[in-house]
Amino acid sequence: MNKIVYVEDEIEIGELISAYLKKHDIEVIIETRGDRAEATILAAKPDLVLLDIMLPGKDGLSLCRDLRTQWQGPIVLLTSLDSDMNHILALEIGANDYILKTTPPAVLLARLRLHLRQSQPSTSSEERPSATRQSRVITFGKLTIDMANRQVTLDSEIIGLSTADFDLLWELASHAGQILNRDVLLQTLRGVSYDGMDRSIDVAISRLRKKLYDSATEPFRIKTIRNKGYLFAPQAWEADSE
Repeated sequence: MNKIVYVEDEIEIGELISAYLKKHDIEVIIETRGDRAEATILAAKPDLVLLDIMLPGKDGLSLCRDLRTQWQGPIVLLTSLDSDMNHILALEIGANDYILKTTPPAVLLARLRLHLRQSQPSTSSEERPSATRQSRVITFGKLTIDMANRQVTLDSEIIGLSTADFDLLWELASHAGQILNRDVLLQTLRGVSYDGMDRSIDVAISRLRKKLYDSATEPFRIKTIRNKGYLFAPQAWEADSE
């Protein structure tokens, strides 16, 4: 059974959603205050965190930002605030998804299950401890991406990435020198098609560039190929990261 922490100050909403998720084998721990949520999450070690935005003590966006530096599991915002600005900000500070409370429960469940699946290490034979484990490590110059341990190092520095950002980097690096468009990336990573409006891949790319010391204005490590997609440059990791 998966376990999530749901931070929601409206008790009735929290209990309704909790009861629905429990029927589908998801254990739910409800925390009603934003200023207590960090301690609750770190102590509970859940598989996923579900956050409201409007919370007493500390808002969900601030909580997401601060939590991301200490915890790498999936974070999903569940809110009544239908705001493009909040949606973009949530993705930029490390949230994996932004879902409205008007979303049907079955759709909410499906999206949570997707994030739970993506955050769990694969148990396929090629990822089990064996002689093939070395193939799950990708190295380009001073960059090393270790799938087995889900760890990224650049010039001996450990780079902290969310589950979603690690998966995106792995996908790009696995196709180094190839152009991957948004539709391919969304289909591979989230199982959905690009609708022409979803900017989550663009925002995640921006986060990766910042963490991997790439240029925001003239990126040379993860390049934007105009009207085509993104390209991981295999020869761009030899230079110092500074």
